[in-house]
Amino acid sequence: MLKTLLALSLSIPAASFAQAPCGGSFDQFLRGVQAEAVAIGIEPATAKAFVTGRQQDSAVLNADRKQGIFQDPFITFSRKLISQNRLDRGRQMQQKHAAVFDQIERDYGIAPGVLLAFWAFETDYGSFQGNFNTANALATLSHDCRRPELFRPQLFAAMRLMEQGDFDPNTTTGAWAGEIGMVQMLPQDILENGVDGDGDGKVSLKTSPADALLSGAKMLSHLGWRYGEPWLQEVVLPTTFNWADAGLQTTNTVADWERLGVSARQGQLDDGRLEASILLPQGKDGPAFIAYPNFRVYFEWNQSFTYVLTAAYFGTRLEGASVYDPGNPVPGLNGTQMKSLQQKLAARGYDVGEIDGILGAGTRAAVRQMQMELGLPADSWPTAELLGKL
Repeated sequence: MLKTLLALSLSIPAASFAQAPCGGSFDQFLRGVQAEAVAIGIEPATAKAFVTGRQQDSAVLNADRKQGIFQDPFITFSRKLISQNRLDRGRQMQQKHAAVFDQIERDYGIAPGVLLAFWAFETDYGSFQGNFNTANALATLSHDCRRPELFRPQLFAAMRLMEQGDFDPNTTTGAWAGEIGMVQMLPQDILENGVDGDGDGKVSLKTSPADALLSGAKMLSHLGWRYGEPWLQEVVLPTTFNWADAGLQTTNTVADWERLGVSARQGQLDDGRLEASILLPQGKDGPAFIAYPNFRVYFEWNQSFTYVLTAAYFGTRLEGASVYDPGNPVPGLNGTQMKSLQQKLAARGYDVGEIDGILGAGTRAAVRQMQMELGLPADSWPTAELLGKL
C-alpha cells in the first residue's frame, strides 16, 4: 500500500518527545517510549509488554522511501488503479453490503462510491491488508528521523487499543505505515472513530466490512465531510478560461464558474452557492474537474494530490460518472527531469518541499508562478519547455 500519511496526534506534551528522541540506539529509544507511555497514563504493564520484542523493520524503511508510483501523472496513475474488475467488484460489494451503505448515507451523508473507492485502493476490498507487524512498523518509523512526529503518537494509540483488548503487538499486522484493516486506519483514528457496525461488541476492521466501512465513514465525517454534498465532477472549460485560475488556491462559487463558461461534461453542476475550485491535473490540454468542498477532506486521509484525485474520481465512477476525457496533454517530465526542475525552482527561492521528483502541491504552485513570470500558460503543468527556459 503506497501512500503519504497525515497522522492525527494525541494530546501529548511536546516536551515528552525528548524522552524518546529519534535515531540512536533502538533499545534506548524503546526505553524512552516505555517511560513516555507510563508518563501519559498508560498502564506500566501494557507499556512494557508493547515494547518488549520490538524490532526495526528495514522493509518498512524501504517502502517509506520508494513511493515511485506517485511520480506517475494522473492519467497514467488512474489507469493503473482503476480497472474494470475493480469497478465490477465495487458494484457487487455495494449490493452485498447495501444495508451498511444505506446506514452510512443516512448517518453521515456520504455516498457509497466514496468508501468503495478507498476500500478498493487500500486493500482490494479487503483481500490484501498488509502483512507487516504493525507495532514494529510504527516503532521503526517513530525511531527513524524522517517523520517521527507523525508516527510516534500512533505508538501510544496502539497501546491504548491494546489496553482495550483490540491490539496485540505480536500478531496485529497491516500496511507498512501502520494502518490496519480493510480501509487502512491508523491506531489513533481507530480509537477516535472505530464503530461496531455488526453489533458483536468489538471493532474488527480486519474481518468485518460493516465495522471497517462505518468506521471509515465516521472518520471522514470527523475530518469535515459535509453531509450530502458532492466532491468532484468532470467539467468542460471554455477556450477563454484563465488557466491561472485553476488549482485549489482559487475558489469561486459554482454559479461564478458557470458565468465564466464552465459546464459539466455530464449532467449539471451542483448547487451554485457551493465554493469550488477547478483542477487541471495535466494542464490545460488534459482532463478538467471541479472540486467541491468535500474534495479537500481527502487530503486529511492522504496527502498525494494524484492519489486523492484518483480516489475521488473513482468514487464518481462508482456513482455512475462516465470515463473522463483525457484530452491531449503535453508530455510531462520524468522523475529525473522533475527533480531537476524542483532544484531549479528551489534555487530561485520557491518552496517545493522535498526534492523527490513528485509533482506535489508546492511544486505545482511554484510552476504556476514561474509560468506567469515567463509568459507561459499558467496551468501548473511542468513541461520540457518550462524546464528548458529555466
